[in-house]
Order: sequence, then C-alpha cells, then structure tokens
Amino acid sequence: MSGFAFASPAILFALIALPAIWWLLRLTPPRPRSEVFPPLRILATVLKREETPAQSPWWLTLLRILLAAAVILAIADPVINPRNNPLASGGPLVMIVDNSWASAEDWERRVQTADLMIGDAADAEIPVSLTFTAEATHDAVPTSAIIARERLAAARPKPLVPDRLRAARAVAEALNGTQPGTLAYLSDGIATPTDGDMLTALASLSPRDMQLIEGDGQKSLALTGATNNAAAMSVAATRLKTETAQNFSVNALDQQGRSLATGTLDFAAGANTATATINAPFELRNDFARLSVEGIATAGATHLLDDGFKRRRIALLSGDSGNDFQPLLLPLYYISRALEPYADLIQPRGGDLAASLREILTSNPSAIVMADVGRLPEESYAPLQQWLNRGGTLIRFAGPRLAAAPADDPLVPVRLRQGERALGGALSWAEPQPLAAFPNFGPFAGMASPTDVTVRRQVLAEPTPDLNERTWASLADGTPLVTTRDVEAGRIVLFHVSADATWSNLPISGNFVEMLRRLVQLSRAGGAAEPQAGAAGAPALPPYRLLTADGILSTEVGSARPLAVKVGVTPVASLDNPPGLYGSEEGFTAVNLLPANTTLAPFDPSAATFPIVRQGLAGGEAWSLRPALFAAAFFMLLLDTLIVLFMNGGFARLPRASRSAAMLAVMVGAFAFAPTGDLHAQTPQQPAPPAASQQTPDPNAPIEHAKPGDEAILERLDTTHLAYVITGEGDVDRISEQGLDGLGQFMTYRTTLEPGAPVGVDITKDELSFYPIIYWPVSATAPMPSAAAISRIDAYMRSGGTVLFDTRDQFSSLDNSGGTSPNGERLQQILANIDIPPLEPTPNDHVLARSFYLLNNFPGRYNGSPLWVEARQDARNQGTGLSSSGDGVTPILITGNDFAGAWAVDTQGNSVLPTVPPDDMQREHAFRSGVNIMMYMLTGNYKADQVHVPALLERLGQ
Repeated sequence: MSGFAFASPAILFALIALPAIWWLLRLTPPRPRSEVFPPLRILATVLKREETPAQSPWWLTLLRILLAAAVILAIADPVINPRNNPLASGGPLVMIVDNSWASAEDWERRVQTADLMIGDAADAEIPVSLTFTAEATHDAVPTSAIIARERLAAARPKPLVPDRLRAARAVAEALNGTQPGTLAYLSDGIATPTDGDMLTALASLSPRDMQLIEGDGQKSLALTGATNNAAAMSVAATRLKTETAQNFSVNALDQQGRSLATGTLDFAAGANTATATINAPFELRNDFARLSVEGIATAGATHLLDDGFKRRRIALLSGDSGNDFQPLLLPLYYISRALEPYADLIQPRGGDLAASLREILTSNPSAIVMADVGRLPEESYAPLQQWLNRGGTLIRFAGPRLAAAPADDPLVPVRLRQGERALGGALSWAEPQPLAAFPNFGPFAGMASPTDVTVRRQVLAEPTPDLNERTWASLADGTPLVTTRDVEAGRIVLFHVSADATWSNLPISGNFVEMLRRLVQLSRAGGAAEPQAGAAGAPALPPYRLLTADGILSTEVGSARPLAVKVGVTPVASLDNPPGLYGSEEGFTAVNLLPANTTLAPFDPSAATFPIVRQGLAGGEAWSLRPALFAAAFFMLLLDTLIVLFMNGGFARLPRASRSAAMLAVMVGAFAFAPTGDLHAQTPQQPAPPAASQQTPDPNAPIEHAKPGDEAILERLDTTHLAYVITGEGDVDRISEQGLDGLGQFMTYRTTLEPGAPVGVDITKDELSFYPIIYWPVSATAPMPSAAAISRIDAYMRSGGTVLFDTRDQFSSLDNSGGTSPNGERLQQILANIDIPPLEPTPNDHVLARSFYLLNNFPGRYNGSPLWVEARQDARNQGTGLSSSGDGVTPILITGNDFAGAWAVDTQGNSVLPTVPPDDMQREHAFRSGVNIMMYMLTGNYKADQVHVPALLERLGQ
C-alpha cells in the first residue's frame, strides 16, 4: 500500500504555470506611493535617495509563488496512507468476510472496506461473490455489485467462532471452476483449527490475486472460564500475545445488569493468559449472572453463569462422631475433603440429631449429606420431608446403622434388605466387586469407568421393576451402588457403601470427588433448579436468552435450536446452539462462546502455497493534507495583504504605536486561523507513563530521596544527624555514609552527643536546614551541580549552615607538581558561583583546635592538607589571637585529607580504608578532628568569649 497519493493528480499539471507566474510577478512593481500637498513636501520626498523599485522584491515574489503552489496542491488533494487495493481483471471479485465475535468492535470498518472493494468492482463491471464465515447458510454465487452491497448492509457479526473451511468449500462449489480475479479475505486475526485446510481450499481456486485484509485482532480478549472457589471467584481469560502489559477490569453482574463485584486481569508482557480474582461472600457470588470485561463489547468478553456455577451450602451429618485423634476414621472426613473446594460446608455443633437438623434446616442448605445415619428422631422426619418437597437434595451413605434400620425408612430411595452383604469374607463365595461402567443417563454419564475401585461390603436393594431406572451406578455383578428417587421438587440419593474406607476404597479414589461434585451440582442453589435435560425421557432445552456479538443478552432467538444437555458435559457453542441461556425463567443452562482452557493465537497465513498481499482495513489510517494546505495558503494571503498595505503606505497616516498595534493584530489574526492541532481524525493518545513496577533502576543513578513527612521532620529536629551530599557515585556515597556513621559512633562513645543515623541529601530538592553541617566529598567525575543547586547551598551557608568540602586529593596532589588536582578544579567551579568569605588555614588558636580536644592539625586518611576556614578579619585588625567576635561559625570548611575515608567503619566497627601512611594515631586524631568540628558547629565560639574569663577564674578560686 502506498504511503502517499493524490486524489486528483491531473491538477498537478498546473504547477507548470509557476515559472510564468514568477515572471509576471517580477514585472509587476508595487503601486507608487502618493503624497499630498504642500509642494515643498513633494520636493523633499523627491530629493530623498530612496527609489521606488521597478520590480517586486524577490522575497515577495517567492511568497506569492508559494501561495499559488499551496492552492494547486490543495486542489490536487494529497492523501497520506491512501487506500490502494487494485482489483485483478479476468474473473469475479470473491470476498470472504469473518463476521465472528472478534469482528464486532471494528465491524463498521470492515463494512466500509468491503463496500469500497465492491465499488471498485462496480466501476470495473466485475461480478462479486460475498460469503460470511459465521453464517449457517452460504450464498457464494457471483452477483452484481448492487446485490452484494445489499447483502453487506444486512450482514451483522455473530457471537460465534468462524467456520472458514465451510465458507471456502461453499465458494469453491459456487464458482464451479470459474477462476476468480481477486480473492479478498477479511480476517478477524484469530486462528482456528481449520485455517490450513481453508487456505488449501482457496489455493485450489487459483485466484489471480489474493489479498488478506486484517482487522484489529490484537484487541481481542475472551473470558474462558470461571471457578467459584471457597473464598473467591477465579476468572480465566486469554488474549492475543503482545509485548505490552495490560490490565482489564472484570465486572460481575446480576440478572438486572448491576455490578456486584470487580476483579482485575493482569496480563504480563508477552503473556496471552491471565486470571482475575473476584472477592465476595458466596451469598453474593450466587447472585452473579454474568461476567463482563469493562470497555470491551464482544461476546468473547462476556461469560454467562447458570445455576451450576453457583456455590452450594452443604450440611454434613454423621451417625457416629468418631475420634478426633484418628481423623481418617471419621465418617465425614473424606466427604468434607471432597466437597470443600466446591461448596460451603455446615457441620452441627452438637451431637443431638434433632437439634442439629433444626439448626441446619434454618440455614436452608442446598443439600444434606448423612453418613451412616440409621433412624432419625421422630420429630425430624416432617421438617426434613418438607425441605425435600421444596427442592432439597438428600445424599446418604450406608453403614452399620443404616443396615440395621427399619426397611420402611421413608428417606431412602429404594427398599433395602436387612443387614449388609459381605464380599470376600471367609463365609462368602463372592469376591470383592469392581464397579461397572456408568449408564448413559444420570449425573455420572460420561465418566470413565473406575478400574481401581473395589467394594467389600454393601447394603442390598430389594428387586423392583424400576430399580434399573433408579440406579446411577452399580457393581460388576449388577447390584446397585448408587440409587436415587425424586421427591416432588427434591431428590434422595443413596450410596450403598460407607463414607469411609472400611466398606470400599471408593472414598479414597478420585472418582469419589467427581461423583460428589456432580451430585452437588444437581441440587438447588438460591433460586432456579438445575434443568435435568439429558435424563431418560427429559426434553431438550429451548433457547431462552441468546448472546449478541456485542455481548448483550437478547430475547431474539432466531434459528437457534433446542439444546440437548448431557449431565456432566459442558455444552459447546455452535451454529445450531449459539451462546446464551437455554431453558426457562425457572431454570436454564448457560452456553458460552469458548470452551475452558482456550488460548487465542493470531491467524497465520504462512501455510498458504501462493502469494498473499496483506492489507489493512479502510478508515482511520488515511487522512488528507488539503486542510493544512488551504490553511497555509490563507495565512500567506493574509501576510501578502499586510505586506502590500505596508509598502503602499496604508499605515503611514497612523501613529507609530498604532501601526505596531495594527501589525500585531493582523499577525495574531493570521495565526488564529492557522491550524494548531493534529490533522488526524482522532487526536492520538499520549503514551501512558510506565508503571513503577516496570521501571528498571539504574545502579549508577543518583539516589532518590522522598520529601520528608511530618514524622521525619520531627525526628530530625529532635535528633542531630550528620549529613553528606549525594554525589551519584556509589563508592563515594558509601564511604561518606560509613564515615559519618563511624564518627557518630566515636562521638557517642567519647562525648554526650549521640547523633542519629547519617542522612544523604540531594542538594537539588532536599531540605537542608535540618543539619548543622553537611559533608561534601568533591569528585571531578560526578555530575556538576546545577546553578539552582549551588544557589540552595549558598542560601544554606548564608542562613548559618556550614559545608565541609573535602577534595580528598592530598595524597594525589603530592605528585601533581604543584598543580591543581581534578577534584580541586571541580571545587573551584562550584565555589565560583558562591559568595564565600576570605579563607585561611585554621590557626593554632582557633576554636576548632580546642572546642573539645587540643589539636595542632586536622588529619584525615591523609595528612598534610590544611583545614581552611573563614579568615578572622577582626582578629587581624586588632592584632590579637582571639577568634572572631560573637558566636559566628565559619560557613565553609575545605580540606583535602579525606576525613570520611579515615572515619569509615563497617558493620563490625572495623576501619574500611587504611590511613596513608598506616598509623593508628593518625586515625585517632582524624576522629578527634571530627569531634572538634561537630562541637564547633553546635556550640559556636563560646570558648573564645573573654567576657566571662574573670568570673570563671573567680569561681575556680584562681
């Protein structure tokens, strides 16, 4: 497809006239300026050296040429990304269109694309064969363009997976050997299992040109399953794999369409499946009618729920409480483990069966499971019978108590023989029996016949004419294993073996879990009863509500056929049974679009044995430059008018200020008519900022510190912290932190000051007023601070803070032949923008030398560099050895001895770096220097105050 074209290319021949326009404009000078009397003024004007040009200025001529060219190009209508789908001649245009669920969101563009191709076929008088892949019937016989357009206008997307092979065969049958000219396939972009066979069938047609027109399949998303777990609902979804992470909200809606709960689908980059969790109480989850993905209106993004999905409340009763110290022998142990993932279990708190039943029935459970319960209290039969009549399900297990119960028990499905049957005992001729194959009716239909289950003991049923119809499972010898009986709206189910492993190994097999789960699904759950289609003599379910391609339930059922549901088999959507609800208002079964564990994959045309030209859908990509060119021409016309008025003296009579205002008004008006936004039909969305979880931190990047909150401010105001400047170099910043930590530990041990943990500060944004002194390790390789950051440091120093600059270059400067080291040059660059006072090496009588320890020098890791401080101007003028007057503290300290390197200690308290030369006393004096500096920062020059010397001496008795 060409990226640029002209809608009317013949107009471009007018560009040939541009040289003639240039020649005419050069011969047309501006109109001569006219002057009014008096004559002397005319004479004065004539005497001026300025002359009226005989030709137009070149720049004005160029402006007018550009104006003419813009108008010509605008009339020619240049188009970016134009549609360019030429049709091959010599045969009909064959169009196969996917009108599946994935085409719903871009259906209008598909119709627009197909309509444009039909229009091209009409212009070329080519017949058109139009086929849709999600239709029940196909009419692929080539017809006129008018009929094809009518069929296209009447077509709608269907909530189905496309049957492409069926459509391709219908096209081949309709063409009957006719070779198509252009075969265009409008794909929804999603692969199906029959794509290879479809491409083979299309290759047999030998089209002269094959075009694959792809839609927005990358936007397709489908819900593939929902599981109602014990604590929450789990929703599975799939999408076409992309390299971007996506998040979608899944809403759980009730039958009125109200949102009850929400979960989030998090698709990782490159993943095509995701799972959302919807947390809600199971009572609320039982009101969920369907799931819908917010912002996506397709049948795939909607998942219907029926009564089988709802979580049941199951009550458990046992005739024997058993021993809690031996849980494997408890009658309800295996039942509770089997049902726990699928239902909410209720167990009575006491051993009184009458009281337990009353408590259970008040909660209206979906089913009650009785393990070896023989005879119930007399007052319990009536309420239990009423519960059954309303639709309850009673599941009973045999055992010694049931085997000894009276034969006229109304709560068993069949008449039982007294006692129990032992298989494989010393007095028995029969061997333990395996299970027979499950019958093709009932809830166990379709289950594989268990081969590892054997029964050693059972209760027998009296033979009756309807025993086989009531038997859902039996042993290999034909005796019943599971029997059932309907009681009005309810049901009674009996396992003829015990619920523990004493009578058989069924409870410890996987079949036991599946059998119980299917029985629970038959029970009533908060409303409509489960339709029992598929049982003997049960009718199929008629369509009740069907899902549209847009994900909306509709009462229009169309040609959908009744659904024959097999218990235990999930129905699959088809042309005869599209997605929707089948049944009636009292009960229905949901049919969803895609089966569980489906994974979407992109359509792959690589299996084709002939060349395919890939195209995109029309609409949205192409846009015209005509508006921009006309706007530019209009702007140039206004500019030309302004220039001509100015050159002809149109503004001569106005005052100078008025002329400037007029010029400005015209320019503003010209820009107001100029286009200011994007010329696309839709404003492109700015890319969203990447999520924090997707940003990979740079290990060499400067440390980011959040602005301290109120608690951090109070803590830093209450505790003295030593601070250092973060340079952005990991090694330097680590030594600074370890050094200040070591100095803090030394001060805690030697003085009454107990500083807090060292704090690294970002001088570009952190608050600096919390700290009395800031240690700055100067590094030439670190980024140069900005002017704003240096201004903040200047303000900090002016407000009473002190910065200790440490170039750490004393050792390296010994071999620098007296020159300035790189770190020293960086310090000069920093201080060049700071108004610092005159500096001097620390005098011996300075307060720094006696604020806590008596020191003669201030070594660090190195020794030899002086500690520069603010020069004492007053002391020099007075010729005294006193420090500066008042409590003033030098705002700046400079050294090259690497203080932090000498102070740095590890977590064990050991020194990190050696001194140069190795000397423990040098390190001790380095710590003492740090203590003196901190005391000086905190106490000021009080020791230099001579006012109180007499009073102090008097108190000391000297």
